Amino acid sequence: MPTPQVPLTNEAPAAPPAVLPAVRRPLIVRLRNWVGDVTLALPMLQRLADAGFAPVLVGKGWARDLLAGTGCPVHGLPKALGERVALLRRLRDDARTADPGFRGAPIQALCLPDSFSSALEFRLAGLRALGHAWEGRRLLLGRAVARPRAMHELQVYWRLGQALLGTDEPPPAAVQLQPTPAQRAEAAALRAAHGLPARLIVICPFAGGTWNQQDKTWPGFADFVAQRLPALGLPVVVCPGPGEEERLARERYGAARLLPGVNLGVYAALLQDAAAMVSNDTGPAHIAAAVGTPLISVMGPSDPTLWRPWGPDARVAVLGGHGRWPSADEVGQALEQMLEQTLKQTLEKALITPR
Repeated sequence: MPTPQVPLTNEAPAAPPAVLPAVRRPLIVRLRNWVGDVTLALPMLQRLADAGFAPVLVGKGWARDLLAGTGCPVHGLPKALGERVALLRRLRDDARTADPGFRGAPIQALCLPDSFSSALEFRLAGLRALGHAWEGRRLLLGRAVARPRAMHELQVYWRLGQALLGTDEPPPAAVQLQPTPAQRAEAAALRAAHGLPARLIVICPFAGGTWNQQDKTWPGFADFVAQRLPALGLPVVVCPGPGEEERLARERYGAARLLPGVNLGVYAALLQDAAAMVSNDTGPAHIAAAVGTPLISVMGPSDPTLWRPWGPDARVAVLGGHGRWPSADEVGQALEQMLEQTLKQTLEKALITPR
């Protein structure tokens, strides 16, 4: 999840008076290419849906599984420029058919990536998009707003949505991601096939991308899994992606049950019922926070103020960051405390729930 490295203003985007659609107006939204970014954009997308827009999403193929529970259509992003423009034009024509007012809407699309090419695609497709003023994109966008500096990425996306609505509301305290019933059933079937209970610990010892060219993988992860987790008495599961991650999982995390090839929607359902997750600074950590899983987020070079998983402190513990890796003892103690706390809350809830 690369972050722009040049200074940007923190000035609030000038917002015109709110003009909300009388009917659910389609809004074509280009998602970013990283799992964490897509997850952190959810509150903004849900707020726009509540305001009367009907988001039509365009993103990586995995986004369809991850966002199935939102009810928003998700279209896979083609690789070639011409194919991307053709897709956007088709979505534009579909939106005009669904809503006669779409043609005259001042903003018809939302461009979450900050790349020049994403803004160009909207322009070539004849769509007026709202996005960040970045890489000389102002002339390509229907409206460009400054990208805030030194602000959590969820708030960056939230403010972009607020600019469209013409409002200045605070973001919610938590991200809400709900897997579909089918995904929950598939997760339950997967656990049954491997003889696993719902209450387990999920680890994510991988990390996509780097932070300022530094590796985001906790050096002590393998030893922590082998030496500290067995004492907790809970099954440990790892869900690697294809290729290199699966090979590394087999070599370094033999104490964990390997569940390869799990799509992100089913992954979210597995996490929703899990006792806890321990993760590097990477997309699945944001998914865990969004489905309410008790989470230990291990950071090293990353800046937690910009990228920490978004959620209440009772459910999300961030250790390390700003160039410091936590020790195995720190992570182990934090995990034990979180497990004790959530178990206590579960028992208290069971005692007060009428039978």
